[in-house]
Amino acid sequence: MSQFFPFPATLNLANLVEEFFQQLTNGLAVGGIYALIALGYTMVYGVLKLINFAHGDLFTYGAYLGLTLLTSLALTDRLGFALGVLVLALMVMGLVAVLGAILERAAYRPLRQSPRLSAVVSALGASIFLQNTLMLIYGARFQVYPENILPATTLNIFGLYLPLMRVLIVLASVLMMVALYLFIQKTKIGTAIRAAAIDQDAARLMGIDVNRVIMLVFLVGPALGGVAGLMVGLYYGQINFTMGWVYGMKAFTAAILGGIGNIPGAMVGGLLLGVIEALGAAYISIAWKDAIAFCVLILILIVRPTGLLGERVADKV
Repeated sequence: MSQFFPFPATLNLANLVEEFFQQLTNGLAVGGIYALIALGYTMVYGVLKLINFAHGDLFTYGAYLGLTLLTSLALTDRLGFALGVLVLALMVMGLVAVLGAILERAAYRPLRQSPRLSAVVSALGASIFLQNTLMLIYGARFQVYPENILPATTLNIFGLYLPLMRVLIVLASVLMMVALYLFIQKTKIGTAIRAAAIDQDAARLMGIDVNRVIMLVFLVGPALGGVAGLMVGLYYGQINFTMGWVYGMKAFTAAILGGIGNIPGAMVGGLLLGVIEALGAAYISIAWKDAIAFCVLILILIVRPTGLLGERVADKV
């Protein structure tokens, strides 16, 4: 019984509350990473009605590029931890954004007028190509981030002691998600993206360059996925060339949970999935955390088939 419910023999309310909030913040950190990756899926689907199966591999490239830049440029030694990590994140986002633009131009744009299945096959082929290229460059072994770059600092937040890296990941994820939401809702470029998602032909008649909009989507989405890969490397300390498949499936699940094509839905779905996994691993069994998360997904979709916030797919009239 203790295997599934690992409670201490002597229950202490204060310890239980602290343990709960520890797991909650851990779930929010992981969920923030899921949400950042899920935004890439949901943005591409919203505009092209296409699932970009190579998006998880772009996330992995972010983790590996972060490791390469971190070890070769020694940014944290030269600039300090805070500024060094910020510059590192911006560099990773820029490089992965360029990879996303190249992917769109090479694998998706030539098939835009083809049957949708052709684009899906192209996405799967691009995923295999990116994953094997990464393996050939870095090798099949796990790569380890340097330990000395992260200050072993614990923050006291209302009596709760939290690792600095966990707090930074939660804050950075939330800030980037809010910034993306405001960008989509409050700017002219965001209005163009929303117009292209509703009806590309009508958007063209209104003078919107749909090709540029799609290219922008493939810049922003991979950039967010790339910085999520960097977060995973900094948080867990090791990365592998196949991790894009696992995180990609989790993020895709989060996008469906919140409502595919719905940007706020991807945010909510990612955070919720991370919290469910963390609490399930802590209070039931770590071996069952994935099963618990998917069971919750199935139950939610039975009640709301379009996800928590609804699927954003406009009907042409």
